[in-house]
Amino acid sequence: MIELETRELEYVIALADELHFGRAAARLSIAQPALSKAIRRIESRLGVQLFIRSSRHVGLTPAGEALREHGRHALNAVSAAVRNARRAGDAQARLRLVLKPGGDAGLLSAILAEYAHQPAARQVDILFSGPADRTDFLRDGRADVGLLYAPFDDLDGLAHETLHAEDRVVIVPSGHRLAGHASVRMSDLEGETLPCWKGVPGSDGTGPEVADVVQMLHMIKVHRVIAVLPRSLVEPVPAGLVCVPVTDAPPSRLVLAWNEEDRRPLVASFVTAALGAVTP
Repeated sequence: MIELETRELEYVIALADELHFGRAAARLSIAQPALSKAIRRIESRLGVQLFIRSSRHVGLTPAGEALREHGRHALNAVSAAVRNARRAGDAQARLRLVLKPGGDAGLLSAILAEYAHQPAARQVDILFSGPADRTDFLRDGRADVGLLYAPFDDLDGLAHETLHAEDRVVIVPSGHRLAGHASVRMSDLEGETLPCWKGVPGSDGTGPEVADVVQMLHMIKVHRVIAVLPRSLVEPVPAGLVCVPVTDAPPSRLVLAWNEEDRRPLVASFVTAALGAVTP
């Protein structure tokens, strides 16, 4: 069986990201000749070429691209295993909840209050993240549970429970051609500029890049973009903006998610509390 050490995977991923031996070596805090020698040794052991080198360029082969993608997942899994092992042995471990600012549909206070009544309740640390990395927090062990939005967040490998479903609305500036409509359809938005979410690959937007809802609302006010969002993210509606229901947009679901392999009582008790808080 061919095996690579985690440090060797780090070498490959660093070079694949940087595509420059000098920058990759500096990132790894090793000498450039040592990195070059290590990459040649890895390629020899695997029997495939991972990188295309020339005097001016470093490129990835298909084999290198595959190892970068799967190697990154493997490193994240190792990191998560170490974190979870340490936390499993820590009787005083806190529960870490990740969400984006304002991304709780107004439910967080009720959930925390319900959780406080659990016999094994722990202190809850709330972590805020950007639009693209909340799932990474759950997969690599930086967070235990997270509030995500389906169908926007990638739930692959995550167990989840729906806490709240809501319609989606288009946010436009006052005076916009759609501002006076009682409702619109997605086809009515053709020709409009939508924002690109920072760090979200495959975003459909063609407009300026935004990192969070606050930035996006400012861009809408100055007539740079419009946006379709879950209703709870924009209520109450800021002055100067108008919220119009989009009748044929798929509903948005707020879900509580956690790593599907995480079966610790710490997580199970929080899931139970969250479902109890939203059940009529």
